[in-house]
Amino acid sequence: MGSGIWIPEMAFGTAKAIPIMGFGTAVYPFSAELAKECALRAIEMGYRHFDTASLYLTEQPLGEAIAEALRLGLIKSRDELFITSKLWCSDAHPHLVLPAIRKTLLNLGLDYLDLYLIHWPISSKPGEYELFAAEEDLLPQDFKGVWEAMEGCQKLGLSKSIGVSNFSCKKLQIILENASIPPAVNQVEMNPLWQQKKLREFCMEKGIHVTSYSPLGGGGTPWGGNDVLGCEVLKQIADSKGKTVAQVCLRWACEQGVSVVVKSFNEKRMRENLAIFDWKLSTEDLLKIQLISQKKGFPGSIFVSEKGPYKSLQELWDGEFA
Repeated sequence: MGSGIWIPEMAFGTAKAIPIMGFGTAVYPFSAELAKECALRAIEMGYRHFDTASLYLTEQPLGEAIAEALRLGLIKSRDELFITSKLWCSDAHPHLVLPAIRKTLLNLGLDYLDLYLIHWPISSKPGEYELFAAEEDLLPQDFKGVWEAMEGCQKLGLSKSIGVSNFSCKKLQIILENASIPPAVNQVEMNPLWQQKKLREFCMEKGIHVTSYSPLGGGGTPWGGNDVLGCEVLKQIADSKGKTVAQVCLRWACEQGVSVVVKSFNEKRMRENLAIFDWKLSTEDLLKIQLISQKKGFPGSIFVSEKGPYKSLQELWDGEFA
């Protein structure tokens, strides 16, 4: 790495290890130019794990950044990178999974993904990539059929590993009961204010790696807030260590044995987010964090409707919402 920054990796499944620190590309409002520029800068700094999705519209800018990084010699091979993308709800139908991943690879200009995830445990009417689908367009997901198609993507070599995102223990169990290839990863919201202890224990028991999104609370997104970065307990720990609250959050997540995907397009913060591997939280710090009141940042209300498969948040999260 040109920057000299070392990012630890974690083994999972049979695929290559996943770098603990991932760079998120969900940018609002969307700017292809900014997304490309920041992804290229991130590669230069030492980031090697990149997270995108068809919904984010950042696959193409990320692909352009990878091509540019190769041209500039920032990396010698695409194989140095770990690239994750996700299947959006409108493509979460058995017959649309393969065309969707092929489109993603075309956007990225890559031959394969390292990880392909089902973005949410719900489907929507095929067509547009929209976060806010009309209530009548929300549909139950055919978990068995969609997962079988995801397995097909791995068997064809289009993705080295496959997994899910935003799946509860109960929904993971449905996948596991029907899977010939179990999910390698469950990417979920996780931070000191939403610690996901039950889900993490379930995933550990089943050999499923957990990746945390919104590890800083998702500020700057349509669903995020400032509760995490504004938390007094975290501020006190950060002050005592001479660190930022963001660094404390990221260090905490890494010490829980998960990888994280953090999105910042601010160069100073991009560097700060990498500076978490040469120090640790104390037992006392960890206990204080463990006692923080829990509050989910993004409840997923947009997927709840009297006309859809989930009539309440409790149904969407199978009681893991609160």
